[in-house]
Amino acid sequence: MPRRRIGFWYRFAAVLCKPPLVVLIKRDWRGMEHIPADGGFITAVNHNSHIDPFAYAHFQYNTGRVPRFLAKSGLFKKGFVGAAMRGTGQIPVYRETTDALSAFRAAIAAVERGECVAFYPEGTITRDPDQWPMTAKTGAARVALQTKCPVIPVAQWGANELLPPYAKKLNLLPRKTHHVLAGPPVDLTRFYDEEMTPEILKQATEVIMAAVTRLLEDIRGERAPETPYDPRRERVEQRRKSRAQSESKAVQEEGQGT
Repeated sequence: MPRRRIGFWYRFAAVLCKPPLVVLIKRDWRGMEHIPADGGFITAVNHNSHIDPFAYAHFQYNTGRVPRFLAKSGLFKKGFVGAAMRGTGQIPVYRETTDALSAFRAAIAAVERGECVAFYPEGTITRDPDQWPMTAKTGAARVALQTKCPVIPVAQWGANELLPPYAKKLNLLPRKTHHVLAGPPVDLTRFYDEEMTPEILKQATEVIMAAVTRLLEDIRGERAPETPYDPRRERVEQRRKSRAQSESKAVQEEGQGT
């Protein structure tokens, strides 16, 4: 995308955000050649810090193809922040409402207009204890299969060292490095002629996340777990343990009573 199409609000956001990012973190950015020069596409990015959307946006802004993020709808209603979100063309997500699918329709429309839509497929900051990508939601795969657009996997690491997941305090020293590695498009052609069932969307999502995870393995120089962390499975296990503990306690109390 030519820089003349970036627009006022994105340029203004860059003026505000780039200086502190340059001061706070060093940059190790690779794979910019995989970002398409024109046409609509998706990037699928891992998420491990509240700061990494800004750090990643800096990376992609410098490629000349600005990303349109999916973001919580509430952010679009708050004064200057809301004006900036609307002005930069971000896409609101109305969770748990009848408008929940509107984000996907807006994402599809943006891709068909020739823009980039950046997805955090995990839907939230990773809860994996070692900060590997978790199991993901199927939104990115849904848009990719609907539009048959390129899906560029992107891994990042370093913003999480400046601000760890779910932390509130910056870890400023020593100065951190933001590593970004973009890879070649994920091959999803095997799914194009299939009916877009939940199972097909799940399989396509797993292919996308496997590509992102391999890139993160390259950055970190270590292997990810064979099975991605699944927060839903973890919640079920926690409930099972809690129920077992409650039942055990009840048995003990009953025994003491007799």
